[in-house]
Amino acid sequence: MTNVHIIYSNDYGIAFFWEKDNVILSKKVQLVFRNTGLNLNHEEVVVFSKNITSALTKNKSCSDCKLKGECKSILLETPTPQVSFAMSFKELIPLKDLVRGTLFTLELNEIIKSLNN
Repeated sequence: MTNVHIIYSNDYGIAFFWEKDNVILSKKVQLVFRNTGLNLNHEEVVVFSKNITSALTKNKSCSDCKLKGECKSILLETPTPQVSFAMSFKELIPLKDLVRGTLFTLELNEIIKSLNN
């Protein structure tokens, strides 16, 4: 059976490494949110985080919108050029937390690992 090693989660989604035969497959992070799973390496998670920040910055007026940021009018690019998401401002906020929390945990684990060597 394949298990998972959770990196970070919030009410919107989860990030984890797959585990197979008690070995953590740490080259790719599985990000699951909405009905979507993205399997990204560390550099792609960084790019995705920047894309989320950029989408939020470009669409700040959505936070003051009459629709309360619920329309899916923001196009979020992914590290894969063929894939993008139509999202609302309200969806981008917890997604940003999910991705930034994932990066924080990954980078903290790398620091701890380097100190132990």
